[in-house]
Amino acid sequence: MSTPVPRPYVPEQITIHLGPPDSSAQNVTVSFPDYIKNVASSEIYPTWDRSAVLANIYAQISFALNRVYLEYYPSRGYGFNITNSTAYDQSFHYGRNIFQNISELVDEVFNNYIRRQGVLEPLSARYCNGTTVTCNGLSQWGSQSLATQGYDAISILRNYYGNDIELVVNAPVSNIRQSYPGYPISRGSTGPAVTVIQASLNRVSQNYPAIPKVNPVDGVFGPQTEEAVRAFQRIFNLAVDGIVGKATWYKLVMLYVAFARLSELESEGQRIFGIPLEISGGVSGIPTAPAQTAGPRAVPVFAQARRNPEASLPPPLGPGDSGQEVRIVQFFLAMIGEFYSSVPPLDITGVYDEQTVRAVTAVQRSSGLPLTGEVDQATWDQIYNMYQGIILTVFTRSYSDFMQTVPFPGMVLKQGSRGPEVRTLQQYLNNISILYHTIPPVQVTGIYGPATAESVRRYQVQFQLPPTGQVDEATWNSIANTYRNVISSEATLPRQNPGFVLKSGMQDKM
Repeated sequence: MSTPVPRPYVPEQITIHLGPPDSSAQNVTVSFPDYIKNVASSEIYPTWDRSAVLANIYAQISFALNRVYLEYYPSRGYGFNITNSTAYDQSFHYGRNIFQNISELVDEVFNNYIRRQGVLEPLSARYCNGTTVTCNGLSQWGSQSLATQGYDAISILRNYYGNDIELVVNAPVSNIRQSYPGYPISRGSTGPAVTVIQASLNRVSQNYPAIPKVNPVDGVFGPQTEEAVRAFQRIFNLAVDGIVGKATWYKLVMLYVAFARLSELESEGQRIFGIPLEISGGVSGIPTAPAQTAGPRAVPVFAQARRNPEASLPPPLGPGDSGQEVRIVQFFLAMIGEFYSSVPPLDITGVYDEQTVRAVTAVQRSSGLPLTGEVDQATWDQIYNMYQGIILTVFTRSYSDFMQTVPFPGMVLKQGSRGPEVRTLQQYLNNISILYHTIPPVQVTGIYGPATAESVRRYQVQFQLPPTGQVDEATWNSIANTYRNVISSEATLPRQNPGFVLKSGMQDKM
């Protein structure tokens, strides 16, 4: 499932309403770390064990970010991000004193938060004091009791939220992002915002069957999407124009969040869609401080590795396995199957069944890997590279960007070449491979290795060029032209010329 605000980040500031949502109380805006310091100083005791304090801070950060990411209050027409009413959110006393040890700890970890594996939004990490009030979430006094028994912060969190949590650490800080793109979206629009609309309409339609399903969710605003938008607008008393302006957009956001229960501890979760995952080379276990990672990007660190704690996600998977790791593999395979006719469709069940075996075997066959039907490291790398190639070349760039091609770099590219020209070549080949299945996709590395040479050679055979496996000016220009033709065919409306010559034996990819 797509998400309005998919990329991990922590807001520079957050606006708090000093009362229940509908009250006429004041709004105040403070830095996000100062907000968490205030909440932690209001909710817990500074004399508690460090692991208990840290576990509670992680929960408070995650709960607040869940409100921010989902635009929980702005989508309902409010001009703030969160309230200080404990009946709705968490305690905040504007102007209060902050405990020194809590302040120092928040400064260390304010850009770390909890989420479930394979899910985009921060966990709605609900909690209560555990004495006068109990809830389905973390017990504050219970966390201190566990800390005195030797539990570290992560063990405490797992005790209350389950073993499938992970910690995103070192999330970048930025201004609060609004999901609405800033302009109306209508017939003919394309891109990620359209994908969000289509996926949200499909989820809302589960509760309102009068809204027709959009199939496929392809990021192209065609007649089917317009019909679904009009039905949505009629049901929810919006202007019925088939255009997604700000009012329609945020009504969709609000209802999607509500129906998928994304603001609840147990939710459907916004599943990974259209976003390259940072899932290789992660550290097994969740660190208690951000020192284990570095760099400007947020890094999801997985809570557990079921088989091999040193392996990147997923560990070897096969028939009989189940869980989130299988669900992620199935999601990628389902996406690949939309573009590669050789990969059969499958349902995303989280159970490694016969459908999954057939799809995995199809990928292995097309990639020259052993036909085991199991996902080992080599198979996983191929599945992920194929998925990433689709995302990078279909969903994440505008049409005008697609149509621009780079001139021949003035030198023959061959094994051992490296640089931006090789990266561009690899991206072109991956896009072409979506339509021409004899041309294998390659990993976009900027390094011209054997896999790139083989993909070039297959291209040359397909288009009747000398099969040298090297890219001279004739091959480069041919690849660039074919790339433009393929992209043109992806963006055509019904009855348009597809952008390339139709020949006997060709077939649609769907």
